[in-house]
Amino acid sequence: MSDSSTSDSTDDSKGHHLVTEPPRSQFLSLHLIETLAAVLPVRDENGQPKSLVFGGAERHMITSQARRRAERVHARNRANAGLGELKGRSMGVRTREWALLAGRELESAHGWDRDRALVTARAVMEASGLKFGDPKKKTVANLTKVLIFAPSDAGAKIARHIVDRSAEVEEWRDAYLEAQARIEATKKTRRGARSKDTAEPDTEGASAETARAVALPPLPKATRDAVLLALAPRDAVDIALYGRFLAEIPDSPNVDGAVQTGHAFTVHEAEQIEDFYAAADDAKLDRKRNALDFLDAADDAGAGMTGYQSLISGTFYRHAVLDRTQLRVNLRVAGMDEAEAEQVASAAEKEFVNSFVEAFPEAKKNSTASTGSLPALVLAFEGERPYNYASAFQRPVDEGPVSTGGEGPAGPAAVRRLLRHHTFVSRRRGDLRTARLLTYDPEIDLLLGELELPESLSLVEQAEDLTP
Repeated sequence: MSDSSTSDSTDDSKGHHLVTEPPRSQFLSLHLIETLAAVLPVRDENGQPKSLVFGGAERHMITSQARRRAERVHARNRANAGLGELKGRSMGVRTREWALLAGRELESAHGWDRDRALVTARAVMEASGLKFGDPKKKTVANLTKVLIFAPSDAGAKIARHIVDRSAEVEEWRDAYLEAQARIEATKKTRRGARSKDTAEPDTEGASAETARAVALPPLPKATRDAVLLALAPRDAVDIALYGRFLAEIPDSPNVDGAVQTGHAFTVHEAEQIEDFYAAADDAKLDRKRNALDFLDAADDAGAGMTGYQSLISGTFYRHAVLDRTQLRVNLRVAGMDEAEAEQVASAAEKEFVNSFVEAFPEAKKNSTASTGSLPALVLAFEGERPYNYASAFQRPVDEGPVSTGGEGPAGPAAVRRLLRHHTFVSRRRGDLRTARLLTYDPEIDLLLGELELPESLSLVEQAEDLTP
């Protein structure tokens, strides 16, 4: 296959020689080196930094889930704000609050009473196959058990259908709620009867008997179809990019995502500190400052609160891949014709690259300013398969002085390793082409000028130039 320095050529009907770009490969691979200082972008259930063992050494890790959400939300917010390549396009929202959103739409846009709106929306969605939280617990009663990734206008579409068929839906709702109440009353009666019996209760048999005794009326087909259509991926571009899986409703379509994301990890051994902090109590300090005698001042000595927080520093390698074919398949399945799918896919690719470079998880952003970080290096290239370069860092970077056998600071060392690895692989894989480099670090820019880079690597100055 041609590399980035060659192009296909043709003659037009008048004999003019035309130069065209070679066809693009299926996969766009992105590789990034970034250095972070005193941050905690993701943590485990104990509030500690996440880690993995790789190459016999513990490394700090930023999970792919945290990265993907940051990138997805970044692209969605830009599109909703009328910015970027996807401005004006439909985007998705991942939430458990679809019944609340539909209820609020019924209330605000259609003038329904709040309780009537929420009860109707929840009943309709529950009867469609979604499971909700315990109705006895107000905090979760109207939340689905799982997060549902659906187009942002799904709640409005469900509300609009309910209003259009309000008489039918409300008649069904009343029968549905009445049946639910009878089922619950029957269960209570059986629980009371079992509590008087010392024998082991047959809970499965009792539940089946209750279900046979009182059947829930089925949701009208037109309403169920409207709910499934509202929650279907439709033309939400970020769902086409990142995919979604909804197991609770078997006939609701799932989407195989076009983006593959690896966990980011430090190229060297993990470095962690436990930062002790002391927080001042403003009112307490004011009293101390205005104390009338020594004893009053002494009583107000000491910090208002103390504690520890874990922070990490290091140079990370992260990686993602865009499957261009899968993206176009997803958009065509969503109902776009070939021309529109091609246009949207090209725009989505540029926005994905922008998000990969710009977005960052927001945990502790105010106390660490982590979201202001910019990558030291981004490498982007095309291929007929994905390429993961994690093995370039299987041996941890030794940050010791070069004079004693070390590799020096981890940032430049990681850049050298990544480019050396890519150059080595590209000599052996004929499908790699259109490789581009972007740096936001002036020291790395100087380093790139000193390295002997292959001709197939070109330097760019804007994130949007990383993809042709």
